[in-house]
Amino acid sequence: MSTEANQDRIFKALSAGVRRAMLDALRDAPQTTGALCERFGSLDRCTVMQHLKVLEGADLIIVQRKGRERWNHLNPLPIKQVHDRWIGPHAARAVDVLERLKTDLEGAG
Repeated sequence: MSTEANQDRIFKALSAGVRRAMLDALRDAPQTTGALCERFGSLDRCTVMQHLKVLEGADLIIVQRKGRERWNHLNPLPIKQVHDRWIGPHAARAVDVLERLKTDLEGAG
């Protein structure tokens, strides 16, 4: 599958606030699906599972089965790829501008 199609799935997955909240919940440690269902108690289990399926399809989570439990792990690599393509170049230019400003201000003094 193409890189563009992968990034489309990532952006689609990140477009829903509840899915971003789920990724936030997985940032510090993996959690079972049951724990995520408890954390997002306003959603029924089926809805939580649908959101997790979208995240898994975008490769934003990695699922590991241990016995009867389904552990969900954050996969930060797709987010890094988005950063590298969309944010990194802009941030580098901003740092260059700040560096020139600093140099100009130091030279004026």
